[in-house]
Amino acid sequence: MTEQTDQSRSPIGLIALLSACNFVIGMGAFVVIGMVPLLVADLRISTAAAGGALTVYALSYAVLSPVLVSLTGRVGRRRVIAAGMVVFAGGALLSALAPNLTMLYVARALSAAGAGLVTPVGAAVVAALAPQSTQGKAIAAFYFGLTLSQALGVPIGGWIAYTFGWRAAFWIVMVMALLFSALIWRRVPAGLRFTPVSLSDLGRTLKNGLVMGAVLFTSSYLCAFYVLFTYLAPLLDQTMGYGRDGITLVLLLFGAGAVVGNLMGGVLSDRLGSVQSLVLLCLCQIVLMPLFSGLPIEHVFVLVLAFVWSAVGWSFVAPQQVRLLKLAPDMAGVVLALNAAAIYVGSASGSALGGLIQTVGDLTWLGAAGGIGMLGALGHLLWSHRAANLRAARQSNFQSAGTKL
Repeated sequence: MTEQTDQSRSPIGLIALLSACNFVIGMGAFVVIGMVPLLVADLRISTAAAGGALTVYALSYAVLSPVLVSLTGRVGRRRVIAAGMVVFAGGALLSALAPNLTMLYVARALSAAGAGLVTPVGAAVVAALAPQSTQGKAIAAFYFGLTLSQALGVPIGGWIAYTFGWRAAFWIVMVMALLFSALIWRRVPAGLRFTPVSLSDLGRTLKNGLVMGAVLFTSSYLCAFYVLFTYLAPLLDQTMGYGRDGITLVLLLFGAGAVVGNLMGGVLSDRLGSVQSLVLLCLCQIVLMPLFSGLPIEHVFVLVLAFVWSAVGWSFVAPQQVRLLKLAPDMAGVVLALNAAAIYVGSASGSALGGLIQTVGDLTWLGAAGGIGMLGALGHLLWSHRAANLRAARQSNFQSAGTKL
């Protein structure tokens, strides 16, 4: 790649542009959360069916992203990311025009296909361009757009949906996606390529128990997290008596904590190391999540707890990505795509588990259950890290024996 003097073509400018694309992806992916009642009324469907628009997106992303990243492994990164934004825009367009639930589901699957190219490929580009000493901060900066979409993009999209109609929110997402596709095409250097990957690489990665064990830590961590997070609003309603304004304030603070946590995770990873950071974060979650089972408490403590819990929770993103890149540096695109799929598997599993726990107990059980789940995630992390160390030791002994011979 030739040296560029334009800031937008420097690594910093490129990371900022890709982070902005992630903001659009996050807003388009999760904007349905704020429009479920509108979908129910307009399409004459049940609440569960409207919520299924997010489930379809999550499942489609989990299945399609690793396959599409592998199929496009030999294509220039600029082309892949720009094409992914165009596909995502196409999904938003079909969503805006959807006359019924079936078409909405198809549109959401198409959006997931586009997002499944943009985010993991963009993460691989950022990781390859960043110096090793600041790789954690670079990845955190890339994901800043995705976490910012949770804090600002989703609430703004919900406001647009209620003010101008739910279809207007998708029209705006479509325009933004096309705009950033054009910017990617103009600002990202042509011919930007790294180690190519293929479907056979995906197959080998799926068969690699060590790498997949590390990837699936993302699912176990987020499964424990979403046991509580999915039902945070009704828990606050039941225990604290919060209505619209109280829940909105807590969610805003949660979003702010997610932004802070995303950046904090990059700093932790660069200073402590990826595995040490993840161990620390799991321990903090084991302490914090059961506190929600002690509600009600003073209002100010609820606000502080929500912010700190979110900041700690979302700090895991950068350390986990850095850890995976060290385990499989030659297959970064495939591994990061699988990790992105694991995010959706974890969130869906946690939501389902939280619902199951409520059938046995009640909402106040969820905090303690999440803490227990996080203890399991910590065990998963330590087991997979020990397995990696054992393999490295065996390889070192084998090489030493070969040298002596």
